[in-house]
Amino acid sequence: MEYNTERTTLKIPEYGRNVQRMVDYCLTIEDAEHRNKVAQSIIDVIGNLNPAIRDAPDYSHKLWDHLFIMSDFKLDVDSPYPIPTAESFVGLPDEVPYPQKSRKFRHYGGVVKTMVKHAIEMEDGEEKEALIYGIAYAMKRNYLKFNKDTVSDSTILTDLDEMSEGKFKTEGIDLPHSKSFNIAPAERNTTAVRKKGNNNNSKKKKRRY
Repeated sequence: MEYNTERTTLKIPEYGRNVQRMVDYCLTIEDAEHRNKVAQSIIDVIGNLNPAIRDAPDYSHKLWDHLFIMSDFKLDVDSPYPIPTAESFVGLPDEVPYPQKSRKFRHYGGVVKTMVKHAIEMEDGEEKEALIYGIAYAMKRNYLKFNKDTVSDSTILTDLDEMSEGKFKTEGIDLPHSKSFNIAPAERNTTAVRKKGNNNNSKKKKRRY
């Protein structure tokens, strides 16, 4: 079971755990060409999460630095910039602005929406198919954290189809059973209580998101 206290600390919390999982997955890829493609996809995703610094002269360099920081400087990819080391960073990286969240599908998380947007712009192929599966996987896990009941793949894929405006090929996607995600009771209950509290507050006073 994955309790909050047992999770590893995120290197850059503002990017969220889904992006960290993408980096962790990239570290496991043995094929160099595929690893480089996934690394570039991650750069594109975190770039979309960083619009506030897009005009900075070293914008792209910062994104690559962030990628290596999240990989504990273990990622072996072809970077357009000198590969940094842990010793070259004496402090934390520059603060990353949190993405704005919209109300609909907010239980899936802002990073998932950014990943969907990036996948829409990708060319068809194995890389895109892998990313779409990863998005669906993350959606199902996040859904289970906000709800006590199990959820069918069709529900997840229907939501994904709506989020992507029907631009994804989701036929044949087979996600793990809900029990396989091992959502800790403490984690699920905490999320449910927070959700219930937010609903009670919304009844008293309308909130703007």
